[in-house]
Amino acid sequence: MLRLDKVSVSIEGVRVLRKVSCNIIARKTTVLIGRNGAGKTTTLRAIMGLIAHDEGSIHLDADDLGSRPAYTRARAGIGYAPEDRRLIPELSVEENIRLPALALNLAKPEIVRRLDEIYTLLPELHVMRSRPAGGVSGGQGKMVALGRALMVARKVLLLDEPFQGLAPALALDYARTLGELRKHRPELALLITESSPALLDRVADRTLQIERGEILVPSTKDDKAHVHEV
Repeated sequence: MLRLDKVSVSIEGVRVLRKVSCNIIARKTTVLIGRNGAGKTTTLRAIMGLIAHDEGSIHLDADDLGSRPAYTRARAGIGYAPEDRRLIPELSVEENIRLPALALNLAKPEIVRRLDEIYTLLPELHVMRSRPAGGVSGGQGKMVALGRALMVARKVLLLDEPFQGLAPALALDYARTLGELRKHRPELALLITESSPALLDRVADRTLQIERGEILVPSTKDDKAHVHEV
């Protein structure tokens, strides 16, 4: 389980997150909704160690992630697909997907096994695996970023605004893919940020709302033990 306890973040002296507390539970899909600027992306970046938090703690099971460098998140089993994809355009689609596995120095048979798993879930990536990542469309890039995140996501998968900028048909395809992912990888804890949760209704187990850096009233009874009003 991924646990945030009273996490606060400031950027250039401005408080962006205010004592955010929540649990991201294995085998559950948690959707964090909020307007642009509410703190969704900052929450994911704090989890990934890409931005420092002023106070509070972030734990994955018993491990205190806040005391570790950002690069250790992947080794801990957390996959992250940022909203802006951040693909390396000169590398092929498959090279982008393989990259985190190479950084972790995974054995070749394990890389092949994980690639096969990703291509089964996302067959369109197999079709375009040799194409330069700089030549794919925005929607295809979202899928490549998802595949890359799945290469290392053994415990937690973080998806930041996966539907932003997608045409309606592509958004529906992505939503269906998330439904298939839940079937193929039921053990994962998913945290997905979105401005509007409509496309995630069928896959969301828990919905949290963030506004001005604060988690608001939880939507289910189960969440009341995990999410603090601040």
